[in-house]
Amino acid sequence: MALPLRHELKYFISRSQYEVLSRTLSAVLKRDSHAGNKGEYFIRSLYFDTVFDNALFDKINGVKDRDKYRMRIYNCSDREIFMECKTKVGSLISKRSVQISRDLADQLITGDPTGLEFTASGLLREIFREMKLNLLHPVVIVDYDREAFLHPAEEVRITFDKNLRSGLRSTDIFNPHLATVPVLEHEEMILEVKYNRILPPYIAEVLSFACPEAVQTAISKYTLCRKYEGKE
Repeated sequence: MALPLRHELKYFISRSQYEVLSRTLSAVLKRDSHAGNKGEYFIRSLYFDTVFDNALFDKINGVKDRDKYRMRIYNCSDREIFMECKTKVGSLISKRSVQISRDLADQLITGDPTGLEFTASGLLREIFREMKLNLLHPVVIVDYDREAFLHPAEEVRITFDKNLRSGLRSTDIFNPHLATVPVLEHEEMILEVKYNRILPPYIAEVLSFACPEAVQTAISKYTLCRKYEGKE
């Protein structure tokens, strides 16, 4: 079955640009229902890569078609744990996701895929194959706070990712006290705009009006959080 592909635009923006755009979007779009009292929620991802760091170097080298595997939780809770694969196909993206148990999460963190070859999930069978053939294993934790706005037309999703931090080489994803380091400077944050086929014109106008100086950029939180290892 063909993957559902979406557009994904990314920008670095300043605190002042964020404040203008966030206020504007609040008047015309709905907030993500998962947001807490502050209008945002905390995301922690544990990214996996091969023994040869294929995902890292594919991004650095600009390979057009590539995959990234990650384990994701929200608000440091293990009540919902997801294994995901984000696929890049040219300029489009797709994401596959499957919810897993805490026991399986702990098993995968150790690099043990035992039993996944028999699962009904195609994604988990794929992860089993990658772990066996390419020694896929956890490499870095990526933390940030997300504020999200939604619109039903073209399934538009606009997000502000703030306080991007790296867990360096730790794989202790469920530790709420994990030591992390900031990745961006001067309150810089990441604006992402996702949609199916066409970005509704009035939303494009809002973005252009609120952030006229924002320049679309190829941004990878995963790559940014591994920059301390001296691989770039």
